[in-house]
Amino acid sequence: MEPDNDTGISEFLLLGFSEEPELQPLLFALFLSMYLITVFGNLLLILAVSSDSHLHTPICFTSTTVPKMLWNIQTQSKVISYEGCIMQMYFFIIFADWDDFLLTVMAYDRFVAICHPLRYMAIMNPRLCGLLVLVSWIISALNSLL
Repeated sequence: MEPDNDTGISEFLLLGFSEEPELQPLLFALFLSMYLITVFGNLLLILAVSSDSHLHTPICFTSTTVPKMLWNIQTQSKVISYEGCIMQMYFFIIFADWDDFLLTVMAYDRFVAICHPLRYMAIMNPRLCGLLVLVSWIISALNSLL
């Protein structure tokens, strides 16, 4: 009987955009500014959505990988733990799936509004809208666990 390989993976090595130290501050500033603009834009969207209930926009997806990338550029560290990698992939997949399912729900909403305008309020009642969002979240969560 041959012995099994029980080597455990504790971290991964993340390869960045550049190995040159003089480019690291420039890359950090570039990605930080893009990330801050994205977060500020998302906050404006959240403000707009909260002020007008007729606006529906999927948000959340950008904050899964960019903060770790900025940390890696700033600290010159290219390591992520196994648990950190799994957690980052979980949130990346859950938010990507949730965006896709919410876009599908929004497309269905527009389909009903265009093809059945007189019955729109009866078909797309608040209970069905809430149920569609809940099902989108549940399917996304279950898919990201696979």
